[in-house]
Amino acid sequence: MSSVEFNKNLDFLTESLNAFAYSLTKNTEDAKDLYQETAFRAINNKEKFRPETNFKAWTFTIMKNIFINNYRKKVKSNTMLDSTDNSFFLDSGPNNVTNDGNRNILMKELQHMIDNLEENIRVPFIMHHEGYKYHEIAELFNLPLGTVKSRIFFARKALKDMIFKNYGDYSMVHSMIA
Repeated sequence: MSSVEFNKNLDFLTESLNAFAYSLTKNTEDAKDLYQETAFRAINNKEKFRPETNFKAWTFTIMKNIFINNYRKKVKSNTMLDSTDNSFFLDSGPNNVTNDGNRNILMKELQHMIDNLEENIRVPFIMHHEGYKYHEIAELFNLPLGTVKSRIFFARKALKDMIFKNYGDYSMVHSMIA
C-alpha cells in the first residue's frame, strides 16, 4: 500500500477513531491524545500493515492496545512503595481494625426507633427494606398499592422526625454511618 493510499485510509477513519477513543477514555482531551498517538504509531509502523488485511481493524487494535498500556501505566504509577523498616504496616491490608462503636450504638438506636413505629407502618417499611417490592407487600396484606406506598412514606417520615428529635441534623447521623 502506498503512503498516499495509507494516509487516505487513515483520514477516512479519523471520525470513527475519535469516537472510539472517546468511548474508551470518556474525556475529550484524553481522546484527542489517544487518537494522535494511534495515528503516529500507525504511520510509523505502516510497513507492518499487510494489504490483504482489514485496515480499520488494524488501527482500532493499535488504539485499544495503546489505551490498555496507558491504563496499566497509570495504575502502576499510583502504587506507592515504602522502603522504610516498618513498611509491613502499610501492606497489612484487610487486617486493619476499625472502631465501629459509634456505628454499632447508632444502629441499635435506629433499630429501637423502627421497633417503636406503629405496626401498620413498621411492617411494610421493614419488608420494603428487606427487598420486597411494593406490589408484593400489597398482595400479601391485600391492600391497595397506594396504601402500601403511603405507609412506607409515613414510616420514613416518622423515622426522620425521630432522628431529628434525638440528634438534630440527621446529616450528622449519615456521616457517622458512612
